[in-house]
Amino acid sequence: MVSIVFGASGGIGAAFVDALDQPVLGYSRPAVDVTHEASIAAAAADVVARGEEIDLIVDATGFLHGGGFMPEKTFGAIEAAHMAHSFAVNAIGPALLMKHFLPLLPRERRSVFVTLSAKVGSIGDNRAGGWVSYRAAKAALNQIMHTAAIELQRKRPLAILVAMHPGTVDTKLSVPFAKAGLTVRPPAVAVAEMLRVINGLTAADTGRFFNYDGTELPW
Repeated sequence: MVSIVFGASGGIGAAFVDALDQPVLGYSRPAVDVTHEASIAAAAADVVARGEEIDLIVDATGFLHGGGFMPEKTFGAIEAAHMAHSFAVNAIGPALLMKHFLPLLPRERRSVFVTLSAKVGSIGDNRAGGWVSYRAAKAALNQIMHTAAIELQRKRPLAILVAMHPGTVDTKLSVPFAKAGLTVRPPAVAVAEMLRVINGLTAADTGRFFNYDGTELPW
C-alpha cells in the first residue's frame, strides 16, 4: 500500500511525507500543479502504472498570499485576479485532484482522502469578516468535498473523504498572520495531531469537516 501527498514541498506536506510509515509518493510543483489538469492526470497515470494500492491521499496544496496578493481586510480591497487565483488553487485544484484520484481508491478496503481546508472557510463560524477570497474559496472546497463524498460512498462505501483544518502552523503561509496569543505549532506536531484523527476515521465520517483535534467544524 502507498500514501500520496500533494503539496509535498510545503511545510505541512513535507511533514506528512516524513511522518508516514509506509511508502509515500510526494507530488509538488512544477511536476504537479493543481492549476494545470494535465499534470494531475499524468500523476494519476503514474500511480496506475505503478500498480500500488492507495491507502491515504493528502491534499496539502493551498494559496493564501503571494504574487503581490494578500488577504483582503475589506470588501473594497477585492481584486478579480486575486479571487480567481484563490479559487483556482484552493477549490478547483482540489476538485481536479478528486476527479482523477478518487476513482483510484480501492473498492473493497478502507482508504482515506484528506483535503486541507481552513476554519475561516466555515460560514457558520465567520464572526470577523475579511479575507473574502480565501474564505469563499475554502467554503467552496468544503462544498466540493461534501458533494464528492456522497458520490464516492455509492461506489466505494469503505472510502473516506474529509476536509480538515490544520490549525495555525509555522509555515511560510502563516508567518504574516501568526499574531500573539495564537497557538502556532511546528508542522511535525500539527501533522501528528491530524494523523491521530485520520487514523480514527470510519466510513460514517465521510463528507465531514474536522478540526485538527477531531472536533467537527460547522459549515
